Amino acid sequence: MSAPAPAPIDPRLLRAFVAVAEELHFTRAAARLYVAQQALSRDVRRLERELGAELFVRTTRQVTLTPDGERLLPHARRVLAAQHDLLAAFAAGQARPLLVDLNTPGLVTGRRVLHRARELAPDCELMARYESGLTGAAADLLAGRLDVSFGRFAGLDPALRSGLEQQPVRYEPMAVVLPEDHPLAASAQVPLAALAGEAVYAGAGNPRTPEWTDLARRLFEGRGIRLAPPLPPAVGDEEFTRVMAKTRNPVLAVVDFPPHAGTVRRPLVDPVPLAPVSLVWRKGLVHPGLTALRTAVAEIARSEGWLRRPADGWIPAADEAVMSGGATGAGGGGR
Repeated sequence: MSAPAPAPIDPRLLRAFVAVAEELHFTRAAARLYVAQQALSRDVRRLERELGAELFVRTTRQVTLTPDGERLLPHARRVLAAQHDLLAAFAAGQARPLLVDLNTPGLVTGRRVLHRARELAPDCELMARYESGLTGAAADLLAGRLDVSFGRFAGLDPALRSGLEQQPVRYEPMAVVLPEDHPLAASAQVPLAALAGEAVYAGAGNPRTPEWTDLARRLFEGRGIRLAPPLPPAVGDEEFTRVMAKTRNPVLAVVDFPPHAGTVRRPLVDPVPLAPVSLVWRKGLVHPGLTALRTAVAEIARSEGWLRRPADGWIPAADEAVMSGGATGAGGGGR
């Protein structure tokens, strides 16, 4: 009877090992891979468990390779080079447009990432779509009708998350949109406590945005703020302005929410609620445009401090775990 075949090793783990082996520094290796140091350390420990070998000697002063680590390094480099060649060969003939969902026209985060990705990959056709909500986009992502979206990954149903991968983009401060004659409209900022007794609209009843409504529910809990009752989604600026004028309910939004006639947008404070934004794509997607998007995310997040949390920032624990854990499927973007 033949011996069982050895379990396959995830290339992501080899990529983590090679980065640390070449940098001999976990912080620099994590920055090189655009992942959190905690996630990188976790991948290295998992590889050591799967191989049954200690690969690094770690002290407070330095990181060095063990003999087993020295033995693994050339093999790991060959495996990763072969994977790179395979993905490059596939991507070279992949000229189809990449469909990128920006959620809502006028939102800054996704638009800036897409603009930079187009600069990084001028030969790729990156086409914008507006699907209004990550839950609404997820089914299309999984079915291949859409390639990439932005939104709150932790708010998706686990069954949807299992078929998707994500890269943290931004902790986006939240705001409230008010009728311009609302009593709170005169304030430059609106403390959350000032919304006590208000019914704030946060997409309740919209089947495309339950992840946003859930975030609002968690934020409002214990603060005396009510979710406004469900309404059919207002499509277009004119309808949004009309419905807002009729209901007069404040609307939960983000600080970059586009302006609308007859309304003002005010940042929320005490604490500053944060909307976690991730770049999301289906598992196994290989496309040079995805690589460009992921590179653009890393560049802009680093230069703009998008992943630095303010000291008084509020975010649910489940979302913080997703955002601080770094990218999932770090090798899935195609090179």
